[in-house]
Amino acid sequence: MIVEPAPAKINLALHVRRRRADGYHELETLFAFARDGDTITVVPAAEDDFIITGPFAAALQPAPDNLVLRARDAFRATFGGGAVAITLDKHLPIASGIGGGSADAAATLRALARLAETASDDPRLFAIAAALGADVPACLDGRTTLGTGRGEALVAVAGLAGTPLLLVNPGVAVSTAAVFARWDGIDRGPLAVGADLLAAAHAGRNDLEPPATALAPVIAEVRALLDRAEGGTLARMSGSGATCFALFESETARDAAAEAARGRGWWALATTLD
Repeated sequence: MIVEPAPAKINLALHVRRRRADGYHELETLFAFARDGDTITVVPAAEDDFIITGPFAAALQPAPDNLVLRARDAFRATFGGGAVAITLDKHLPIASGIGGGSADAAATLRALARLAETASDDPRLFAIAAALGADVPACLDGRTTLGTGRGEALVAVAGLAGTPLLLVNPGVAVSTAAVFARWDGIDRGPLAVGADLLAAAHAGRNDLEPPATALAPVIAEVRALLDRAEGGTLARMSGSGATCFALFESETARDAAAEAARGRGWWALATTLD
């Protein structure tokens, strides 16, 4: 049995520079990862099987085109291998800007690579990841990185491991395509990354937050709660939303903010940066 974590992804900053001729957008983003998220379990089997458990399982049923299955099929087409039974324990909300599907696909690739005794840095794994989605290579890498291009060109940067982190989702799923469609097309400048990652994040922005908030105004309410939380050092929407995050000086401050968010009926995950 192979068990692989599929941790939540956050974008400490996300700059949209331009729309490319291929329909994608040129991005500059700081990827970071939480300690917690979903979990993928893979075991050899007589025939393929896929089960989804966890609090957000129902949102993915039925699952004929789940990214986990696409990752399994793409891995097998490249590396071979027999039938497997895969369980996805789904704890991250769907369409929420924290890379849930991408993290699940990446964890599936890592698990299958371990099962097949394939090197985790095999370039073919990253080629598969890039074909599955723009965030999948970063989730496969699983480190704090500067992402450029579609987000798939990665350069490792010094992270903030152990920093208390709170994720809050108001229970609204936001379409990534719809958010990008509402982006105003204005290039507001590059993302400058130096030795101080928190300073770089503060100097950055999320260009998708205004269009996402136009689609789901409750995002502004989440931001307001996190912005005024005592002990917070950075609050922002992640990805294309609607999940927002905050970094904190202490776990006590983080947990107090988590309770305030849950008191509003919102999903909240109190964790740390990995």
